[in-house]
Amino acid sequence: MDVILLKDVEKVGLRGEVVSVARGFARNYLLPRKLAQEATPARVAELEKRDAVRARHEAASFEEGQQIAETLGKTALRFEVKAGPNGVLFGSVTPTDIADEIWRTRKIRVDRRKIGVDNIKRIGRYEVPIEVFQDVTVDVKTLVAPEGGELPSDEELAAMEAAELAAAAPPESANAESAEAESEELVPTAAEVAQELPDDEFDRAANTALEQNQI
Repeated sequence: MDVILLKDVEKVGLRGEVVSVARGFARNYLLPRKLAQEATPARVAELEKRDAVRARHEAASFEEGQQIAETLGKTALRFEVKAGPNGVLFGSVTPTDIADEIWRTRKIRVDRRKIGVDNIKRIGRYEVPIEVFQDVTVDVKTLVAPEGGELPSDEELAAMEAAELAAAAPPESANAESAEAESEELVPTAAEVAQELPDDEFDRAANTALEQNQI
């Protein structure tokens, strides 16, 4: 079944792409969650028309790529997203989001697959590398701020990330208990050792222990 993706779906495709998927996967997962819509002829034609319009605003030569890179080098993208107290996003900012924002603010089309960043999952200041044409790359300033708030300073961001890592790490006592438990599991008990000893050796060991008041 052919569908048009409405959002990026891992291992399936990017928003705006027409992809073929199993009918059950589409009916039971993609469509109910509004991650995709059925690729009817009318919708595909509209998508192709939109892409054709945007394609006229994409670098077609090295010189055009340099001009676009100069423009993007002066651009600062800003995303306001929901985030937790330690700066972790409830979701992420994807390369598709970045490409869409460049189109919205600059009317420049860039290939989402040439945006050199993974999904951004924390608030912060980023320099996102984008290849606008062969041998033409530009770093685009990208700010990811908490919704309805200001972006903290770099020092505060570093402290927030450190707090998150500390909260995620298991306590040292738990590590020690775990190591002790593992150590105990590795040390055989006296009964286990005894089972491995021949009868004559077991008798000698038992007599020695009695003499030393160990049993």
